[in-house]
Amino acid sequence: MKSIKTHSFTEDLIFDDQKPAIKAMFESPFSKEIRIAMQKGQKMKAHQTSFPIVVHVLRGTIDFGYKGVVKELTEGDIITLEGGISHSLFAHKESVIRLTLSKSDKAKRVVDVASENSDQ
Repeated sequence: MKSIKTHSFTEDLIFDDQKPAIKAMFESPFSKEIRIAMQKGQKMKAHQTSFPIVVHVLRGTIDFGYKGVVKELTEGDIITLEGGISHSLFAHKESVIRLTLSKSDKAKRVVDVASENSDQ
């Protein structure tokens, strides 16, 4: 039997004053799990991936924009998005987000989006 690993999205939580803080938490046999820590007012401008994603707000409140719609997501809310759809995030208050990526996607892509595509 393979070992079971556990991970915490709230331990060692670090926010960045300049941009959303991205941390690859773990990789499962079928997905990559990423933590996005956003301070109030931080944004991730419109971007997209070729693969489906799942966004789960663990703490805080964000605006999730896609296809000309802005959906407010609060603690506990979860949304799925097909690949190829441009989307953006804006934190109304300090927020912690779990992003589930396809195994085929790259976690570095999310780091690059936060670094190059954020706007205070």
